[in-house]
Amino acid sequence: MRLALCAVALVAAACSAHAQERDFSKVEVKVARVAGSVYLLQGAGGNIAASVGDDGVVMVDDDFAPVAGKLTAALAGIGPGGKRLRYVLLTHYHFDHTGGNASFAAAGATLVSNDKLRARLAIDTQAGNGGSMKIESKAVEKSALPTLTFSDSLTVHLNGEDVRAQHFANAHTDGDSIVFFEGAHVVHMGDIFVRYGFPFIDVDSGGSVQGMIAACEAVLAQAPPDAKIIPGHGEVASASDLREYLKLLKDTSAVVSQALKRGQTLEQMQKANLLGAWSAKYDGKFINSKTFLESLYYSLKRPKAAVSGKG
Repeated sequence: MRLALCAVALVAAACSAHAQERDFSKVEVKVARVAGSVYLLQGAGGNIAASVGDDGVVMVDDDFAPVAGKLTAALAGIGPGGKRLRYVLLTHYHFDHTGGNASFAAAGATLVSNDKLRARLAIDTQAGNGGSMKIESKAVEKSALPTLTFSDSLTVHLNGEDVRAQHFANAHTDGDSIVFFEGAHVVHMGDIFVRYGFPFIDVDSGGSVQGMIAACEAVLAQAPPDAKIIPGHGEVASASDLREYLKLLKDTSAVVSQALKRGQTLEQMQKANLLGAWSAKYDGKFINSKTFLESLYYSLKRPKAAVSGKG
């Protein structure tokens, strides 16, 4: 399993600094066909999906800003249609998924997102797990803001594909969208589903474990059984992989919910190593059982997190 270290750049200031200092000239974009006209591109940040064909390209997410030129070359290498990027659909506002916005907009692509995602990009805001993980995110320049937004869903018809972006409220953030490539049976879930271990839930940006669970359940209900599921970070997955991930979210949430009903504080839960049974399998370099416990605790204590931002 490919561990995308910058997937968790948003959960610790140290990793943010690392991202700024990284030598992006050494990044190589990997390209693999997933199904039909849909390809997976993996660079330095979040996973990218792209439908490439005679009508041009509709792409999901766009990595860090310095990788934009490499993504452009990678798309062109897929075929003639790869030279015409027409739409970029964004799954959430974090910079490892939206850093290329300005470059691709300048090249003529239309940036598309949920209304709340655009609102997040337009202001100084704070990402964090509700507890010890905090990172400031500065407002982007006007050219990096989506020019086409939606509240519930939007469909792009390109290359014989119906590419449907559907908003899922208060999941990884408050502005998440999952993208369904209907014909190819491919789904891009953004960071609602990741494969680097315990996930980062951006509680400070309106995310919640309840929303993550609801989104995963919806994908399993809507997607065909043979669907190929692209996570925000990590390798392409199956419905079975997503069900295992959903079980992790439900089981750990249940344990924390029961502790809350007993009146336990966060400190008491941490001292009891409440998520210890999952640590060996899911502890990561930045998200471990302690920090994930914080995400669950603050999600369940504040199930309807308000938008936190500075205009």
